[in-house]
Parts: sequence; C-alpha cells; structure tokens
Amino acid sequence: MGETTTGRDADPGTEARLGFLMSRAAHGADPAAAQLIETHMSWVIVAGDRVLKMKKPVRYPFLDFSTPQLRERNCREEVRLNRRLAPQVYLGLLALQWDGERFALLPEDRLPAPGATVDWLVLMRRLPAHRMLDRVIAAGALRAEDVDAVVALLAAFYRGAERSTMAPDAYVARFRREQAINRDLLLQPRFAALAALATLDRLDAANAARAAALRERVASARVVDGHGDLRPEHVCLNRPPVVIDCLEFSAELRQVDPFDELAFLGLECAMAGAPWVAGRLIDGVAAALGERPPDSLVQLYTANRAALRARLAVAHLLDAQPRTPERWIPLGKRYLAQAALALDALDRCDEQDPRRPGGRPPRH
Repeated sequence: MGETTTGRDADPGTEARLGFLMSRAAHGADPAAAQLIETHMSWVIVAGDRVLKMKKPVRYPFLDFSTPQLRERNCREEVRLNRRLAPQVYLGLLALQWDGERFALLPEDRLPAPGATVDWLVLMRRLPAHRMLDRVIAAGALRAEDVDAVVALLAAFYRGAERSTMAPDAYVARFRREQAINRDLLLQPRFAALAALATLDRLDAANAARAAALRERVASARVVDGHGDLRPEHVCLNRPPVVIDCLEFSAELRQVDPFDELAFLGLECAMAGAPWVAGRLIDGVAAALGERPPDSLVQLYTANRAALRARLAVAHLLDAQPRTPERWIPLGKRYLAQAALALDALDRCDEQDPRRPGGRPPRH
C-alpha cells in the first residue's frame, strides 16, 4: 500500500476526503442525493445504488483503526466475513488515492496507480431500506414466511460455520466479565432510577447455576465463529434474505452459541414489537440443525443479552454531550424488564424439569 504523502503534496485531511466522497467524482450520482452517516467507527456514504464505508482513525480498548494499514486490514476482514451471509452485497475494497492535487477512488485491479493510496474503503451494494427487518416490523408487515427465510439462511450458516476453539472455562468467564461490567455501570448512584439490583442479582445466580451447561456447549462443539451483532437493522428481507454488518473487529466476540445470537435477534424483535419472532427463530433453526439447548439456557442467553443492552443504552449518558439524553434511562428500564421476563421464564423451566428438586414431570 502507498504511503501518505507529505509536504506540498500532503493529503488535505478528513474534511477534504469526505467532500470528495460526497461528490459526483467519487460515485457518479447526483451529490444532492448522497447521504453521509457518521457512526462511532466509520463514515458511511450512501449514494445511488452503492454504499462507501471509510473507517475513522480511532482506537478503543476493543479495536484499533489508528493507522492506514490497520484500517486496510479491517476493511479486508469486513468484506471476507460479511460475504458469508451477504455475498452479493460486499463488493470489495476501493483505494482512496491522492496525487497531490485531487482524490480518486480505484478498485484494486487498477493498482498500482500514479497517486498515493492514503486510505481504503469498503464498497457495498445498497439494500432497500424498507426491507430491513426493523422497518418491516415497524410497518406491521412482517410475515411468518419472512422469518422462515431468515431461519433457512442462518441454519445453513451455522451448519457450515467454523467451530470455536475457545476453552469452556473462557466461555463461562466471558459471561461473568460482562455481568461485572453491567453491575459497575447500572448500579451507579446516578442511575438509581433503573432499580437494577434485583434483576442483576438474579442473573448472577442464574449464570452460576448454569455454568456447567455453558461449558458443555463449547465442549460439544456447539459454539461457532458467528455474526456477533445479529440485530433486526442488519437483516434485509430480500429474496433470499441477507445479513450484513457482522462484528468483524473482534474474533473473540464472534465466538457464540448460535442460540445465543438467535435469542439476541428475538429479543430485539420483541423490543421492536414482534415478540413472536423469537420462538419461530429458535424452533426453526433447532429443527434444521437437529439439536437445541435446554429452553432454560435460551432464556439465560436472552437475559444476559438484555442486561448488556441496558448497559449500552445507559452508557450513552457517560458522553460529555449525550444525544437525546431523555431516551436512555427509559430504554435501559425496558431492557431490564426483558431480562426479568427471561429470568421468570427460566424459573418456570426449572419448575417443570423433573431432574431438579421439586420439578414437575412433563405432561404426556
């Protein structure tokens, strides 16, 4: 990869880059129709039938995009990993070049070129916004056959996914670690309105009681290199459907039980107004894979995901100038309520388990 130029020919910087990427010279579409979306980690330019994604030069405890080389590596991983579930969407990489006077975007097959490559972008095919799962739920238009098509996609993905080499104890430790972070944040006095203590105590007890079941999922090769961030806004109900935006920057966080990811997607669908989706996802993928964990473990996964989402919601209030600050405490409460509901369901599973003291035998 070419080095960033210096002196008279130096790359003029972020604002100039973004100005170019929003221009007709970059994408050929009417600049007035281009849309710039900023996230914590990227700038996303949506224009015409394609999407350009440029990583920010940021460093967090969980990722490092601080150099062009690191950003290039991440772009390559993003394309490679997302092609597993959206092969026609992730088109490849583009080199952002600077020749001392102007920028240019070039596909890799046109390199080397006279300019210096100062950064790399991911090129994607634009998806229809109205067919994203969260939008379809909001419109009240989600059908059972839509969910079944997602089940077919995900079941095939999990069947062929690389098995995790994570140690069983490390898998259990990750749940404990995340729960410790949940407690540190959600139990701060400034967030007393959440009334989170009882739910977090119950979740601690549930995680401890099912540590052996969690270890067994790893020991029996049920944990895979999955998607890592399976939310409705990442699912497009095309025919066939596709799933985008996997968690490409952390191989560790992608090591998941498929039924943990499915519980997460079901939770988010319930939060969006479609609580029936969770059961259809779990039942459908379980039938396709020919195995399923105990229902109590699925409920445990749901409770852990809900507590994590409560934490992430409330964490917005730690920003110096949080966006829509009035939103985050109510949202945190809603997620904690979902965690409590999942723990209630877990308790009912225990009551019906004849192997546990006081459990009732199943009806025939």
